Amino acid sequence: MLFICYPKCTTCKKAKKYLEDNGISYTERDIKEQNPTFDELKHWYEKSGLPLKRFFNTSGVLYKSMQLASKLSEMSEEEQLRLLATDGMLVKRPIAVTDDTVYVGFRENEWAALSGKEND
Repeated sequence: MLFICYPKCTTCKKAKKYLEDNGISYTERDIKEQNPTFDELKHWYEKSGLPLKRFFNTSGVLYKSMQLASKLSEMSEEEQLRLLATDGMLVKRPIAVTDDTVYVGFRENEWAALSGKEND
């Protein structure tokens, strides 16, 4: 599993602890140092089944300073994906990429499927 995070992010720290506490192996990637590419984002978006807006870090400083809340609806999916690929701080994190799916943001009830504990 690929675990994409920003090490200073408290939610990412919680997600990492969850993975470690549940014995889930992963490869960590710092989103600030290695931003997801357009092709990666496009693939993850399609694989996730989530709305594209879920991939944006809507509480981030950069998102707010660029006033993206009012601009995204006017942009095509390709334009949005290209924008996300310009700066890791625009991307919602953490992201967990498995063979089967993509999780965006840490929601323990969703991530429980990673450890097979979703029915506990």
